[in-house]
Amino acid sequence: MTALLPPSNRALDVLCIGNAIVDVLAHTDDSFLDDHAMVKGSMQITDPDRARTIYAAMPSAVEMSGGSAANTAAGLASLGISAAFIGKVAEDDLGDVFAHDIRAAGVAFHGFAASGTDAAAGTARCLICVTPDAQRTMNTSLGVAGQLTSEDVDLALVPTARVVYLEGYLWDEPAAKSALRNVMGWAAEAGTRVAFSLSDGFCVDRHRSEFLEIVEHHVDILFANEDEICSLYEVSDFDEAARRVAGHCAIACLTRGEAGSVIISSSGERFDIPVVAADLVDTTGAGDLYAAGFLSGWVSGADLETSGRIASIVAAEAISHMGARPQTNLTTLVKGAL
Repeated sequence: MTALLPPSNRALDVLCIGNAIVDVLAHTDDSFLDDHAMVKGSMQITDPDRARTIYAAMPSAVEMSGGSAANTAAGLASLGISAAFIGKVAEDDLGDVFAHDIRAAGVAFHGFAASGTDAAAGTARCLICVTPDAQRTMNTSLGVAGQLTSEDVDLALVPTARVVYLEGYLWDEPAAKSALRNVMGWAAEAGTRVAFSLSDGFCVDRHRSEFLEIVEHHVDILFANEDEICSLYEVSDFDEAARRVAGHCAIACLTRGEAGSVIISSSGERFDIPVVAADLVDTTGAGDLYAAGFLSGWVSGADLETSGRIASIVAAEAISHMGARPQTNLTTLVKGAL
């Protein structure tokens, strides 16, 4: 079977679509999670009132732009890959921060700014509690980010890209889900590849049947961690889940924390990629940057194993500091490590 390749002669390497979020990160202990009924390592959608309660109780925090697909876009730009991002912000201070940061990272921002009554929910924010074991527990108030609709997505961008990268978090909102399905359909007609992140185990639990359908019929490259892929196929054995996904999409990139990652193709190839050692500070964005590393290699013509090694290098940088955006030039880092 012929390996999946990106289309050539496109103006844009990767078009990312996801939630436009500003992260609020603070170091907490496990008792803080217990006090606020949080499940360690999870991402929970939080209503504005609960978000205000958690924010008021959090210790000193750092604010920085985030959002899963937006982090991936920033990582791609740092790796010298042309990237664009579509997401929705409000005309407020956090919206201005997000727009500035994504553009400063070298990403073309095709965001839609909500105004008037539509903007009342505000720009999305994610309250991230980082415990001493470096696990991050996220509480996301989606604000206007979850109001992304097909009207906010310029489908004319899809045929200009080699691959579109979509985050599963958006599946929680019906209008946003419809927008992503439209993008997948447009990509199929244009020959643009589709990459998709399962995003979170709870997200998989909520949308398992739909995720199974799109992985089999609409996704070319899948990104998932061990818990997410096992949840998708409702099995406890990672290798069984890996075997199943190999028959459903062209490339699956499966991360396993300290055990590294596995790249599997529909042609039967499997590459076990070792983790790159790093001082563990904060796991926020590790999967997002892993995706950036893999896609940067893949669109540049690297083989799957090399693309996986790049992904591992980039993910190691992500966990070595607070926050999900790169704090060093990833192009230089990868050149020195390969």
